[in-house]
Amino acid sequence: MELVLRGTHVVDGTGGPAYRADVAVSDGRIAEIRREGDGPRPGGRRVVECDGLALAPGFVDMHAHSDLALLRDPDHSAKLAQGVTLEVIGQDGLSYAPVDDRTLEGVRQAITGWNGDGGDVDFDWRTVGEYLDRLDRGIAVNAAYLVPHGTVRAMAVGWEDRPAAPGELERMRRLVAEGLEQGAVGMSSGLTYVPGMYAPDSELVELCRVVASYGGYHCPHHRSYGAGALEAYAQMVEVARASGCALHLAHATVNFPVNAGRAPELLALLDAALDDGVDLTLDSYPYLPGCTTLAALLPSWAAEGGPGAALDRLRDPAVCARIRHAMEVEGSDGCHGVPVDWDTVEVSGVADPALSGYVGRTVARAAAERGEEPFEVARRLLLADRLGTTVLQHVGHEGNVRAVMRHRAHTGGSDGILVGDRPHPRAYGTFPHYLGRYVRELGVLSLEECVAHLSGRPAARLRLPDRGLVREGYRADLVLFDPAAVAAGATFDSPRTPPVGIPHVLVGGRFAVEDGRRTGVLAGRSVRRAGSRAGA
Repeated sequence: MELVLRGTHVVDGTGGPAYRADVAVSDGRIAEIRREGDGPRPGGRRVVECDGLALAPGFVDMHAHSDLALLRDPDHSAKLAQGVTLEVIGQDGLSYAPVDDRTLEGVRQAITGWNGDGGDVDFDWRTVGEYLDRLDRGIAVNAAYLVPHGTVRAMAVGWEDRPAAPGELERMRRLVAEGLEQGAVGMSSGLTYVPGMYAPDSELVELCRVVASYGGYHCPHHRSYGAGALEAYAQMVEVARASGCALHLAHATVNFPVNAGRAPELLALLDAALDDGVDLTLDSYPYLPGCTTLAALLPSWAAEGGPGAALDRLRDPAVCARIRHAMEVEGSDGCHGVPVDWDTVEVSGVADPALSGYVGRTVARAAAERGEEPFEVARRLLLADRLGTTVLQHVGHEGNVRAVMRHRAHTGGSDGILVGDRPHPRAYGTFPHYLGRYVRELGVLSLEECVAHLSGRPAARLRLPDRGLVREGYRADLVLFDPAAVAAGATFDSPRTPPVGIPHVLVGGRFAVEDGRRTGVLAGRSVRRAGSRAGA
């Protein structure tokens, strides 16, 4: 054997009881699992003593925003240090493939707050297959991709608020099908982001039928996480029923004061759908605040036409008066139907370094310091930063967070934005925070349950036949951690602090993290839909 991990406490990703064993690795796969007492211990060219360490399948981040980070940052310790060995990217309906030149320009500006402006990336691809080929040159972790509905809509329809014409809808069908044929595992949609928010449910049903025909799944950022949250979840369940498409609910939180204590209502809705045969899963992160772009809080009509049109409206005083009323009085659809409370909106990152003085302050605090109205501060930020500002929204509820993570269809997803001066700590801490805070300290989940939520269950959603479990013949994407010590180091004040208690991470049988240090190994590749043209 190339490697033997000796004396591990195997937590295998099934949710079943842990056991002690030696695990041997060869040719990038788990070659042998020898349980304690089952005969001679396997030998290998290298033996690593693992007494006191749990061995689990590498964690799967079901909702990641590493689309450019994987290319620009080969180290990628933000995820590797957490034990993540596979990320699902192309989220929330906006990403960088498929694109044409015009659409790429608009998308880059629209999601600068998620990924940076991409000025340090050579965009030498246009199709999904070409993007996945680019990943295959070598990345830190493996990556699966979702065709982004909003980007597809921008290509076929533009950034306007109108239904797609028949020919445009047919072009969207073709683009989605081509992306799946080239290896995407499903389709994402961003229904509070332009232009995805302009799509009626009937459009989603038509595109989800295409996704279903390829065995993929739909991952929506649905139309409201606030005043209309339960209705929005129910809408997505009905899209799944009508299309026959599997459904994975992104960052399935129940936020804002209007939803305090309402997680049981959501879970009852999901249980009824599961019992009725809907193929449904969800992901969540173990924190209270959310994170998005400041521009996302604008009403949809103010963002129609794309980033340039939104900036033009923000320069017009008369239009700005309407925008302010929609945001602060009516509750804009961009803010989930809830009037904006500027005390809860904290600036976490800016694209323009000259604006860094705003970072770490709520909009309300920045306004008080300057003797201005909060809306005027927000408007000036949006204009000066060309919509690139990211924010935290402090609107979560601990009871809802705990209830969601216990659900039988739950998986883990960081929703981690890696750019900005002060990003949400979930980008650097989600997985150890589950293990340290919610397993060891609070006992919300058992260790075996939690590992299954973070590995075996998401691998099953992705229909990966040889990942997500510690099992002979499976790929050796593995994490070794100390259950008594594992914890997130990242905090809101110090969001890029690495976790503790995770000494080793293997990708493809090779140490990507060894003794807590990044090795530089780039064993990650694209993980493509089984049967796609480019191979699995």
